[in-house]
Amino acid sequence: MEHIIRPVRADDWEKVKELRLVALSDPAAPIAFLDTYEMAAAQPDSFWQERARGNSEARSVITFVAEAPDGTWDGSLTVLVELPDADEETVFGGAPSVPQTHIVGVFVRPEARGNGLIQALFAAAVAWSWELSEPAVERIRLFVHEDNGRALSVYRKAGFVPSGLTVAMPDDPLAKEYELELVRPAG
Repeated sequence: MEHIIRPVRADDWEKVKELRLVALSDPAAPIAFLDTYEMAAAQPDSFWQERARGNSEARSVITFVAEAPDGTWDGSLTVLVELPDADEETVFGGAPSVPQTHIVGVFVRPEARGNGLIQALFAAAVAWSWELSEPAVERIRLFVHEDNGRALSVYRKAGFVPSGLTVAMPDDPLAKEYELELVRPAG
């Protein structure tokens, strides 16, 4: 793998926008993302500039990208910090019982799949989560749609296991998302 896995920088907003629009064009997008191509494409540049800036500060959210030698971004994922005493609700509501991180927005371009990028992105996300000291994260979670077998396979390969929590999709209460988790190793 020749890619560099690195955090997004504030000045990366154009690439953040470009890769997100590609992700939202993927056939799996309707069950993988809580966003649509049309909604994202309608956002002004200021939205993407703020998104890149916010995802580059590495306090409560960080985005990792897989950057090819030519500067193309071939994949990304975002990690959110979720705290038990936070005033705001987490994705899928409620406050967690322990400090945790939540992986969202996982995407690798179809032509770049199968060469270890997703594993490298997950390794960066997991390492970053375990390195947090304030708070010390006890688990990492993510959600996967019941019909997204490809993603489920990838997440299980990265070590995530079902937590037992199932939630309804916001736009389709008959569809389910399964929570998967990776618990901090003892010691």
